[in-house]
Amino acid sequence: MLTVWGRKTSSNVQAVMWGIAELGLEYHRHDVGHRFGGTDTDEFRAMNPNRTVPVLQDGEEEPLWESAAILRYLATRYGTAPFWPADIPARAQVDKWAEWAKVNINSAFTVPIFWKVVRTPEAERDWPAIRAAVAALEGKLAIAEDRLGQVAHLAGDDFTLADVQFGHVLFRYYEIGIERGTFPNVRRYYEALQERPAYREHVMVSYADLAV
Repeated sequence: MLTVWGRKTSSNVQAVMWGIAELGLEYHRHDVGHRFGGTDTDEFRAMNPNRTVPVLQDGEEEPLWESAAILRYLATRYGTAPFWPADIPARAQVDKWAEWAKVNINSAFTVPIFWKVVRTPEAERDWPAIRAAVAALEGKLAIAEDRLGQVAHLAGDDFTLADVQFGHVLFRYYEIGIERGTFPNVRRYYEALQERPAYREHVMVSYADLAV
């Protein structure tokens, strides 16, 4: 049984939970972090000295933190091709796009855009800085737009771990109140993700809850 510590409204927790659901694994999740608290206890610090979520424990194994590491662990232990190929070169191609999404999309969106729009009072929002951050993000989204004009999913024609790392950010990108560029291939891809039950359950959180 997997145990996850992390609130359902955390973007990184959503990625992990989506991955768990796609793999069909049983789990128990504890609401921890932000308004739920719980990360400053001695027990939690012993699992993750960074005091961040998510944290995952698989049975009696040592707890894991960092969402990308958690997802790779789950994919390696429980996943199969095409989600996480056994063939090393094929796996590296999936991992390449997963890492690209984590570094270039998630980090470029969450703090400079999402936090500045959703978690900042309207009167305090720095819209010139937000628009500049959106422009920087969309410079990277242009890479995905070109890629998704050639293949159905980020790492190829099949759904893989790379789509979990990339796709969970798109719900927030399309839901929050910002001016967005036109990316028809990305939009089509995003709409296809919404047809996945695991995506709807773990990523498409009510907009009213996104600020928490």
